[in-house]
Parts: sequence; C-alpha cells; structure tokens
Amino acid sequence: MSTLTGHEGPTAPTAPPAPAPGAEARPDTAPVTEIRGPQELSALLGEPWPVVIEKVHDRLAPEDLDILARAPFCVLSTSDEDGNCDASPRGDLPGFTHVVDSSTIALPERPGNRRGDSLHNILRNPHVGLLYLIPGGKEVLRVNGRARVLSEAPYFDAMTATAAGKALRPALAIEVAIDEIFLHCPQSLRRAALWK
Repeated sequence: MSTLTGHEGPTAPTAPPAPAPGAEARPDTAPVTEIRGPQELSALLGEPWPVVIEKVHDRLAPEDLDILARAPFCVLSTSDEDGNCDASPRGDLPGFTHVVDSSTIALPERPGNRRGDSLHNILRNPHVGLLYLIPGGKEVLRVNGRARVLSEAPYFDAMTATAAGKALRPALAIEVAIDEIFLHCPQSLRRAALWK
C-alpha cells in the first residue's frame, strides 16, 4: 500500500527506525507503512454513519444524566501545552461527578499520590476528555470539554464524601465546560469481555 500525503505522490514504505544506543534490535525487520494524511485514513476507515455524527451534543441529555448518576469510575485524559498526554483513573461512589448545570460537570479531587499530573496539565492546556464506565454495564459515555481547577465553588459541600467514618470535603475540583458529549459504541467492551 502506498502512503499519500497532502501534496505529494506515493512514498515507499518506511523502514523501522534504528534502535537507540543500548537498546535491542527489533526482531521484525519488515518495513512498515505509515498513514500520513487524512484522505488516506478516511479511505481506509470509510465515512462515519450519520447516526454516529447526529448523536453528538453539547448539553446533558436524560441518558447522560442517568449514566453520570450511576458511574463510579471514569478516565480523565489531559495534555500539556506540548501535547504530552496523561490518562488518570478517577473513581468514587456512583454519582461522584457533580452536575453543575446542563453544560457543566465537576469532579472532586480526592487525596492521592500528590503528583497532580492532570491538574498541572489543565493549568497549561484546558482541553480534556472523559470516559465514563459502569461495571457490568454496556454504556460508555464520552465527554470532551475545557476544564479549570477550582479551590472553592458553591457545590463543594455537595461533593463531600465519607471515608473511614470521616467527612471529606474536597480541597480542589475539576470543573468541565462540555464541548461535546455522546454515548460511545460499546463494541470494545464486548470484544474484551471486560465484565466477565
């Protein structure tokens, strides 16, 4: 398969890069073909089904609220200003994500390892992605938006949790203004037999 880029003709398959000093050579020495342009990628993927595009929205729908109320877990994806990415698991009792309004949600920052990778990234680049899962369920809720780190807000009391018999009010929260939200195809969960 040739590789097409925006204004160039076909290019030859690229050879694997030489191993770094001290690294072992890869056992597979066959050349690889890299996709370099959106047209070539679209030709391989095909056009998305209209229903996939139509289900994307920017305000919380009743089915979104239902998932958020039942979800005890999500993955928060962030990146810094240079595009260095991080994915962080977030979890608490079902419904730990606070719904501020129809286009805003907030996640309490619970005590952890104190690295604060996600928080540092948000200070540099507000764009975030969230993926919500419910154990045993087939729903996958995707949220993309712009986040900010807050040390106080009127809803902090509502995010107070009890751990070891002690009420813990969050010192920080991640507030996300929703750009797009939609139910993701559950095929990956089925293929992985994730809950079995």
